[in-house]
Amino acid sequence: MTTSIRPFAAFTAPGPVGSRRPVVFLGEAREHERAGRVVEAIKCYESAIENAEPTIDGPVLAEALRRLGVVRRRRHEYDQAIALCQRSYEVAMARNDGLLAAEALNGIALVHVERGEWSQARERLRRALELGAESKELVGRIEQNLGIMANIHGDLAAAMNHYRRSLDAFRQGRDERGCAIAYHNLGMLSADQRLWDDAEQYYRASLDVAEATGDVHLRGHVLLNRTEVHLARSRFEPARQDAEEALRIFDSLGMAGGKSSAYRFLGMVYRETGRTTLAEARLRSAVQLSAGVGAALDEAEASRELALLYQGLGRSQEALRLLNMSHRLFRRLDARVDLVDVKAKVGHLESVYLEIVREWGRSIESSDTYTHGHSERVATYAASLAAAMGLDETELQTIRVGAYLHDLGKVKIPHEILNKPGRLTNEEFDEMKRHPEYGIELLASVEFPWDIRPLIRSHHEKLDGSGYPDRLRGDEIPLTAQLICIVDVYDALTTTRSYRGAMSHQTAVDEMIRSERWWRTDVMAGFRASVGNA
Repeated sequence: MTTSIRPFAAFTAPGPVGSRRPVVFLGEAREHERAGRVVEAIKCYESAIENAEPTIDGPVLAEALRRLGVVRRRRHEYDQAIALCQRSYEVAMARNDGLLAAEALNGIALVHVERGEWSQARERLRRALELGAESKELVGRIEQNLGIMANIHGDLAAAMNHYRRSLDAFRQGRDERGCAIAYHNLGMLSADQRLWDDAEQYYRASLDVAEATGDVHLRGHVLLNRTEVHLARSRFEPARQDAEEALRIFDSLGMAGGKSSAYRFLGMVYRETGRTTLAEARLRSAVQLSAGVGAALDEAEASRELALLYQGLGRSQEALRLLNMSHRLFRRLDARVDLVDVKAKVGHLESVYLEIVREWGRSIESSDTYTHGHSERVATYAASLAAAMGLDETELQTIRVGAYLHDLGKVKIPHEILNKPGRLTNEEFDEMKRHPEYGIELLASVEFPWDIRPLIRSHHEKLDGSGYPDRLRGDEIPLTAQLICIVDVYDALTTTRSYRGAMSHQTAVDEMIRSERWWRTDVMAGFRASVGNA
């Protein structure tokens, strides 16, 4: 989403500040900006604006305003960026300069893109195309921005077409830097499609131009995005080098968003190479930086990567807390704009969620000789029953996650009770019956996108009030808990326990039919049509 300047023919040699023309300040500002000297660039742009006479220096004033708006946008100072570009547009229109007006509209559109304000962005780009169709360079940038929006929405075919049209326009306009940006965008799109060879070739072409022209900003973005290719190919040292150089560049530019992404990639490198302390520190920095600038997508992705680190370390509760935060952030984006890409990220995140709770469920069972694989089977049975009953996707996810963790509280039950050969005494059974409450206690500090706590607490409640721990009756028992209860009983009957052997499928179903007063009629019917019909 980087833009480039309209070429000015020549600049007057520098003189004392009071005698220097606005066009000189503009030229110096562009040099500072390309070299990454942001503070100096801002001062020179402001000097150009302050010293420009609209009737005499209109094109210089419009360009300085727009370029300063670009700098402000890169620093996430969005309100200032829009105000500057709007002033640029007004100056250009007062001079009847359609091309400069189109440039300003493109600058405003970029702010809308970064804010996720798609309809406003499209309207500005449409108008910019009308005003600036004669400029191949501008057409190239507008096609590029349309490609960015298509890519964000997951329409990769449309994005590819826009990027290729962008590259063609830049080539026709002999805009070398524009070509470099198009190569960079094509590299990102190729990486999204896991076309790593293509991505590397595009990034290399873009980097060559960025280095030849001294464009520090573009170089930082190419290095950062090339890190993803290195990570995908397990080339960890080149990934570290690119991410560290990108971090240095973005730090010098004052770009917290770029720094956040660089820290995230560094954390991923350290995680994959076993340097967990460094990985945690870098990923935490990524979360904090992105949160500080309101970059919700970056914060969500950094939180997810930190959760994966904690998963590998067996720190399941911390991992789930972070995943929940990441899930909320992704959902916030999804609610604001209908982003296909965000939907895909949410889908991936939920699969990570299930993997972590699955592993946690397995770890619970490791202390109980007789229940190995129990939570996995209960989850499978419960999902089959939920589908037979026509429950929606949210309810299905609630049941899956709850099934893996329904016996979480058993980690607080003494080992000798869990593994006692023979039947438990009344006192021992009373302690065993506390495991649903223990499970709720263990989950007190963990939030979930799904309401699993009622399921955990009530999965041993029976419709006739004979269950535990609260002796609930009838509709007092959550439906999700009823589903887990019935398949939990089925699995207990069909597996070997310390006090008896496993029942056959049909014997277990017959036994459950004799106890059908424990479950709702629709739950029993769904069970018999799914698990009970196996």
